[in-house]
Amino acid sequence: MSTVDPNNDAGGDDLRDMVLDAAGRLFADRVGRELWQATEAGEFPRADWDALVEMGLPRALRAEADGGAGLALADGLALAELAGHHALPLPLAETLVGNHLRAGLDGGVDDGVVTLAAADSRLQLRRVGSGWRVDGTLDRIAWGRHAAYVIADADADGAPQRVLLAADDLDWRHDASLAGEPRDSARLADAPVLAAADCPVHTPTVQHWGALLRALQAAGAMRRALALATDYANERRQFGRPIARFQAVQQQLAAMAGEVATAGTAAEAAARAIAADRDAALMIAIGKARVGEAAGRSAAIAHQVLAAMGFTQEHELQYFTRRLWSWRDEFGAEPHWQAIIGEHAIAAGGDGLWPLVSGL
Repeated sequence: MSTVDPNNDAGGDDLRDMVLDAAGRLFADRVGRELWQATEAGEFPRADWDALVEMGLPRALRAEADGGAGLALADGLALAELAGHHALPLPLAETLVGNHLRAGLDGGVDDGVVTLAAADSRLQLRRVGSGWRVDGTLDRIAWGRHAAYVIADADADGAPQRVLLAADDLDWRHDASLAGEPRDSARLADAPVLAAADCPVHTPTVQHWGALLRALQAAGAMRRALALATDYANERRQFGRPIARFQAVQQQLAAMAGEVATAGTAAEAAARAIAADRDAALMIAIGKARVGEAAGRSAAIAHQVLAAMGFTQEHELQYFTRRLWSWRDEFGAEPHWQAIIGEHAIAAGGDGLWPLVSGL
C-alpha cells in the first residue's frame, strides 16, 4: 500500500519509506511458520515483540520526544497493511493506533501492548470522587491476556467517552480467533479507569479505528495470497504445462487481482480520510465492507487454485486466509457497515445522493 499525505514534504516521504523498508525487512526475517505455530500454541513471542519495540514501530506515530518516529498518520497506518502482508502474529497494528490514541488520554507511552475494544464491549462509566469507575464486559479483545492497556469507548450518562484501562488487572477468559491469535474477554465490575476523555460525535470511535486496521491488514494479506496463488499456478504443471496457462485459471486469478486492487484502494481511501481529520465514518464503512467482501472472494479463489495443498500445514496460504476470515468479521462484518452506508445514503436524500457519492 502506498499512502501519501498531501501535506508531507519530501523529507516526510523519505522517513516513511525508510521506516516501511526497515519494517519489511524485519518482518521477512522473523515471520514464518515457526512464529505462526508458536502463537497458535499459546506463546507470546517476546523476543520478536522486543525487536519491534527496539525498532520503534509501536511508537511510530508518536513524536520523536516520545521515542517515536513522528510519522504522519497515513504513513504510519501503512505499517498495518505491511503487517497484514506478512501475517505478523503480533499486536503491532493495535499498539500503533493505541499509542496514537493515548496521546489524547493520559499522554503516556511505553513498551507495553495496547489493544482496542470493539463496540460489542458494553461499558458504563461513572464518576467516583475525582476519578472514574467502569462496569460492563470486554468481548473478544485481540491479545487481551498479553496487553498492558485496553482503549475502549464507554457511556457516561449518555455522553460518549473514551477510556484507558489497565489490562493486566483484568481476569481474562481465554479464547482464540480462527487464525489462532488470542481473542479474550473480561467482565468489569467497579474497575478503575486510568484516563478518560470526551469523544465528540464526529470523532472516530474505537470501533472505527479497529475496522480501519482490519481493513488495512486484510488488504495486505490479500496481496500476499494473490502472490502465493499466482506463484503456485506458474509452478504447478498439469497436462504438460503450468496450470497458469489454462484460461479458467487465468480468469480466476484475474478476478482475484481485481478484488485485491479494489480492496486496497478502499482501505487506503479510508486511511487517507481519517488522516485528513475529516468525518471518516462513511469512508471507513465503505472500506471495511468492500474489503470484507473481497476477502471472502479472494480466499475462495486462492484455495481453488491451490486445491487441497492450500489447506495443508506445509503451505503458508492458510495462515493468510484464516486471518482474512477472522479479520473480515472483527470490528463489524459487512452487513454492519453496509447498513451504515445505507443510512448515509438515506440521510442524503434523492437530491443529495450524487453529491455524496461524487464527493468521496
